[in-house]
Amino acid sequence: MLLTDRQAAAFRRRLVDDLRQSGIADERVLDAVGRVPRHRFIPDTGLHRQAYDDVALPIGEGQTISQPFTVARMTELLGVREGDRILEVGTGSGYQAAVLSELGARVFSIERHAELLRKTDPVLQALKLAVRTRVGDGTYGWPGYAPFDGIIVTAGGPRVPPELLEQLRAPEPGRTDARMLIPVGPPKHQVLHRITRVGVGSAPDAFADETFDGVVFVPLVRDA
Repeated sequence: MLLTDRQAAAFRRRLVDDLRQSGIADERVLDAVGRVPRHRFIPDTGLHRQAYDDVALPIGEGQTISQPFTVARMTELLGVREGDRILEVGTGSGYQAAVLSELGARVFSIERHAELLRKTDPVLQALKLAVRTRVGDGTYGWPGYAPFDGIIVTAGGPRVPPELLEQLRAPEPGRTDARMLIPVGPPKHQVLHRITRVGVGSAPDAFADETFDGVVFVPLVRDA
């Protein structure tokens, strides 16, 4: 069933309250979630009534739109600032990119499923969000727009692609260090890592690695 704007706005307010109760403390992130019409990113209109429940939902091509808590949690951990250049690996529905854009970030998003991106791009464009997309293997990043202030990977793999580490901006005086959020581990038992670039070069001591929640994402696939 289609939602009216008034109904969707009421459901978003309830969702924001639920996320706050669940531990999301960054009010900027909560405000951004409260502005993004999540139901617009779900192709099956029969699921629109569930769009503001804290659950993942199917979007086709064997992919899902992540549950709102996961999106809010990763966004909060990324620490997005207005004007940041953010690389997203795994556009999916476009919902995560939309939340990042609402925070004032310039988002560069890569999706390996061309058919999925054909559905997502019109939604992002209709909402006039600052998101640039392309089809490709996101594990190699997007060198043409690097370096990035932040990278967010919305798929889980057994290791961190070194190409993504290389595309994090090197430390600069007066600026927050660049960081990446990525689920790492086997398909059914991943851990969310925040990797911060604290030095130059590719030596291990140039990066600080913190671990957070256990998560389950679709597989991060790397082309040969």
